[in-house]
Amino acid sequence: MAKRCMVTGKGPRIAHRVSHSHRRTKKRVLPNLQVKRYWLPSERRFVRLTVSAKGMRIIDRRGVERVVAEIRRRGIRV
Repeated sequence: MAKRCMVTGKGPRIAHRVSHSHRRTKKRVLPNLQVKRYWLPSERRFVRLTVSAKGMRIIDRRGVERVVAEIRRRGIRV
């Protein structure tokens, strides 16, 4: 599974793990990604999207047709 949201573009980030003595080491923080199937009425088929929790809320607000059109405009195959 890709570690990047198809809607928002969120990806892994770098943060610090801080010990009791306050030494800092780097750690990788992954976004909350889910693989979801959405029904596209215009194409009469399901599409699988790797989306973050924020991306799901954007799809609920704007609609799946509009979001998939934006993803395709960026050159991502759906």
